[in-house]
Amino acid sequence: MNLSLYLLTVMIWGTTWIALKLQLGVVAIPVSIAYRFALAGLVLFAILLLTRRLQPMDRRGHLICLAQGLCLFCVNFMCFLTASQWIASGLIAVVFSTATLWNALNARVFFGQKIASNVLGGGAMGLLGLGLLFWPELSHHAASRETLYGLALALFGTLCFSAGNLLSSLQQKAGLKPMTTNAWGMLYGAGMLVLYCLFSGIPFTMDWSARYLGSLAYLVIPGSVIGFTAYLTLVGRMGPERAAYCTVLFPLVALNVSAYAEGYQWTPPALLGLLAVMAGNVLVFRKPKPPATVLGTQR
Repeated sequence: MNLSLYLLTVMIWGTTWIALKLQLGVVAIPVSIAYRFALAGLVLFAILLLTRRLQPMDRRGHLICLAQGLCLFCVNFMCFLTASQWIASGLIAVVFSTATLWNALNARVFFGQKIASNVLGGGAMGLLGLGLLFWPELSHHAASRETLYGLALALFGTLCFSAGNLLSSLQQKAGLKPMTTNAWGMLYGAGMLVLYCLFSGIPFTMDWSARYLGSLAYLVIPGSVIGFTAYLTLVGRMGPERAAYCTVLFPLVALNVSAYAEGYQWTPPALLGLLAVMAGNVLVFRKPKPPATVLGTQR
């Protein structure tokens, strides 16, 4: 079950970049994000009500959902989409892949969980692999003030993503399932984006073209309803640090789609990076060996 959820998450989020790219144009970025999560939240509520699986939440649960909505469904996306105006997508992918390490560190700081050496080693190997994959793009990126702004935003977006992971883990430990917390969190996140747009004077326009509506539908159903539910279920089952290795694999799917649709050319460094990412994946999910028992030491 975990493997199925893992592969589903990687495949969905590895292809949402196409839909995000198709969203750019008539509708402002924060408005598009608000549309996406408002619709996704309503779809989740409809499913939960029809199947009678909507769980009741107390004030604490709603406050955590509010924080989760701010981190996962609002600030996170605003940071990455804004950063993409100043830095290359490859650099954003490399920064985002550090979520595995941030999740492990934050789980240690806030939950007292031991940091497994194989998770840190696998995360570092995956990060190195992504660096090799995107090396041509990174090596030609000129350093500037805008680059620093973009890096800072991408890093802050990654930290928000990590915080959202831990908040979801906290909710699941309290017995609340991701579908219920996501439904509330998405509506809270969309509501905060609506308020931001109103105060910023950003108009709520709509693009009725098949291109925009089709991409919006993909982002709402597979990208949000299915993707976030599958991923955050993994966070509860596997732990935030192992689940977050998905962020290293997303670019691999994206590059393979790009090779088919846009003529991306695989290079020797890229293939070496692919091997490093795969090796990191194996390392992250390797079960640690139990400590050996020395004969004669047990009493």
